[in-house]
Amino acid sequence: MPQENLTVIVNTGDDIDLYGLHVSPDPDIVMYTLAGIADEEKGWGIRGDTFGCLDMLQKYGLETWFKLGDRDLATHLYRTQLLKSGFTLDQATRKLCGALGLRVKVLPMTNEKVVTRIITENGEMHFEEYLIKRGAKDKVLNVVFEGAELSEPAPGVVESLRNADGVILCPSNPIVSIGPILSVKGIRESLKETKAKVVAISPIVGGATIKGPADKLMHGLGLEVSAYTVASLYRDFLDVFVFDRVDRREKKRIEELGVEAVTANTIMRSLEDKVKLAKLALKVLD
Repeated sequence: MPQENLTVIVNTGDDIDLYGLHVSPDPDIVMYTLAGIADEEKGWGIRGDTFGCLDMLQKYGLETWFKLGDRDLATHLYRTQLLKSGFTLDQATRKLCGALGLRVKVLPMTNEKVVTRIITENGEMHFEEYLIKRGAKDKVLNVVFEGAELSEPAPGVVESLRNADGVILCPSNPIVSIGPILSVKGIRESLKETKAKVVAISPIVGGATIKGPADKLMHGLGLEVSAYTVASLYRDFLDVFVFDRVDRREKKRIEELGVEAVTANTIMRSLEDKVKLAKLALKVLD
């Protein structure tokens, strides 16, 4: 597929200000991955990065729980400079993508500030603090997308959904990765209205997540941790749901939502597994 034909709408609810810099974790890992420079072993940051700046910040007595590599910091420095000079977040993202040689359109869900905050027994905190600083150990009581009610989709987001040949919801966390995107005014409505087929891939396998705290968040919100629940969260706009063969007993329940249910191997242990799943997602869009 030509890069120009692909648009990626990315969650910015995880964005956080650190050391005076605007950090956008989700757009950054998408850019780094597509540019072929992501650290695939860690699952975040830039391959081969060093942490000299962070070490020095620690010597100055600053908290360094959010691991920003030296080359990664250059991204945040440039983004912050662009934002301070009047660029919107989508414009800054376009500049960064261009510099990395990408022709894929990477769109932040909104240019407004939307913050994912986790309500826990130990108080309210930014999602990144909950996940990284505190290791997702706090009992979750609620999840709030602060500012979502005042947000508007970034330019191109609604248009790309309405005019798409197909829409894929990646197997990301349905609560804090896909959820913030759907909380922005007009995005869920655009998914309902698009004439394109919408397919989603489940991140839940056998009642648990392969990676990340989706199961803890779902449990904290009183939701059954299952592929079925993920499908039900998207049922108002979803056409096809891809879930792991381990959960094949869920097929009938998912189909009762009015959704086509497709079983496959969704656990991506290798690049080959990723390619197979991506090809399947494209196939069911036909």
